[in-house]
Amino acid sequence: MVEGELPAALGMLEYLKELNLNSNQFSGSIPESLGQLSQLVHLDLTLNSWEGILTESHFRTLTKLKSFAVSTYGPRSLIFNMAHDWVPPFQLNSIDIADCRVGPAFGVWLQSQTELTEVTLRNTSISDFIPEEWFLKISFQLRYLDLSNNQIRGKLPFHMNSPSLGNIYLSHNQFVGPLPHWSSDAATTLDLRSNSFSGPIPSNYDQLLPNLIILALSDNHLNGSIPPSVCTNLSGLSTLILRSNHLSGELPRPWSLWRDLWVVDVADNNLSGNFSSSMGVPSSLNVLDLSNNNFGGQIPSSLFQNCSKLVSIDLGGNRFTGSIPLQTRPKVSNEFYMLRLRSNSLSGHIPHQLCSLPSIHIIDLGHNKFSGTIPKCLYNLTALAYVNDTTSTYNSLVYSEITSLTLKGQELVYNTNLYLVKSIDFSSNNLEGVIPEEISSLIALGTLNLSRNQLSGNIPSKIGNLQQLETLDLSHNHLSGQIPHSLSLLNFLAHLNLSFNNLSGRIPSGNQLQTLNDSSIYEGNPSLCGVPLSTVCPGDGAADPGDGDHNDDDIDENGKFGIVVSAVLGFIIGFWSVCGTLFMKKSWRYAYFRFFDDIKEKAALAIALRVARWQRRT
Repeated sequence: MVEGELPAALGMLEYLKELNLNSNQFSGSIPESLGQLSQLVHLDLTLNSWEGILTESHFRTLTKLKSFAVSTYGPRSLIFNMAHDWVPPFQLNSIDIADCRVGPAFGVWLQSQTELTEVTLRNTSISDFIPEEWFLKISFQLRYLDLSNNQIRGKLPFHMNSPSLGNIYLSHNQFVGPLPHWSSDAATTLDLRSNSFSGPIPSNYDQLLPNLIILALSDNHLNGSIPPSVCTNLSGLSTLILRSNHLSGELPRPWSLWRDLWVVDVADNNLSGNFSSSMGVPSSLNVLDLSNNNFGGQIPSSLFQNCSKLVSIDLGGNRFTGSIPLQTRPKVSNEFYMLRLRSNSLSGHIPHQLCSLPSIHIIDLGHNKFSGTIPKCLYNLTALAYVNDTTSTYNSLVYSEITSLTLKGQELVYNTNLYLVKSIDFSSNNLEGVIPEEISSLIALGTLNLSRNQLSGNIPSKIGNLQQLETLDLSHNHLSGQIPHSLSLLNFLAHLNLSFNNLSGRIPSGNQLQTLNDSSIYEGNPSLCGVPLSTVCPGDGAADPGDGDHNDDDIDENGKFGIVVSAVLGFIIGFWSVCGTLFMKKSWRYAYFRFFDDIKEKAALAIALRVARWQRRT
């Protein structure tokens, strides 16, 4: 791996035909002398740390250039600064520019490239309209198209015949209008996510794109139903991503026609109907997300018994009824990590078979009708019992799983790093009994929400073992006893709610608890006392042992003040009585002054003796 700056002497290699600097650690600017390599045909500068500006001078004699690729690790720190009407001296077959600043305009130098077979302009800050003529000129020979992560506006050509086009990535732009009816027997990927496409999904996609493997149309404004032909005729489809649209109707069936189905994500639509065993879910399924729709009926047991590769299920926000079909040991993948059934009408007990899923680290059963007790076997959940667990999850170039989780008291949307989330949420059910002490062994747990149940007994005394805990919500139960002092050991705790229980005694203090001084955390527990509540604990408000002394001091001070006042008044009266007589009788004046001379001598002697004693002590 080479590092440093590219030398200007590079331009002296006048017969160089191919320059491949891919995946090194080059930094700094690209020298203009690159433009002197008149014989250059292939130039690959991808995956380095380039910065600076590229101008026409960098390409002035590259008349034979056929492929050009550049990307940088920096935040689009390499800038293309070409005159808008500049026409380069080459005609490329392949252009690959990623994470550089090319836009905002889609300049003439790009529009002039009409012999392209592979186009990648990904994350290049283009926010312009791309002329329909340019698409049509390159369509027939085009094999690869990636314009994703820009802000490209306008409509795509409605019809376009590209028989060799295999991959189409146009996600995260601002395209509008109906979905394009492009035809290609070679197409395996159609990714149009996060645009503003509207209207229905074409019912003839099975004819236009018969070999499609990945169909990703999420985060648009599509309506209507999912065409049955998507299921019946696109037998090679492995990834179907239609979330966050306005689709309605039922899911097409049977899914068993999809031989290698990996991902089905149709969350956040208006879909309905029952998700039953008749769907014929294939064993290849990895991820199933039907959340936030209107599906009903019971969850089919085949989902847990036949899908041996399943790693994630999200059925939250629907109308499912019945129990969790885990009566026998589930046959899902050893890497199964998420079960989210939140906000349904599920009932029955939380099955103990849940504990036989060692890799699961996101369990959200909140807002249902579950009853019974919390399984004691939760300590078997290995992924929650070891801090350094790195459970792997499904990974795809197109699909990044998205889910909503209630963490730190608010609903948060996660679309990356789900493997870092460690959460158990059983809130808003009818669970009873005690919180099992065994739950204290889940030392990697980040969120524990058991609120709004019928739980009783004490808070586990070893709750402080959950050193990674950030959220603890036990509110609206019937918990009693004192709050364990070990709670103060939770250094990462950011959200705590123990309100509306029957807790008593002094609220622990210290460490992270000092920052959680909101009294609402503890309200509805009339027998609790201490900071931050206004209720003073017994003994805290008693009189201080020194209070009596203070009262005595006050009395002494008042007495001293009376004596001083009496002495002053007596002195004044006596002074004028004596002085008046002195002024009247000469003999008395002589005796008076002699008396005071004796007093001064005795006072001086007394002071000298005191000073001597003090010096001996020090």
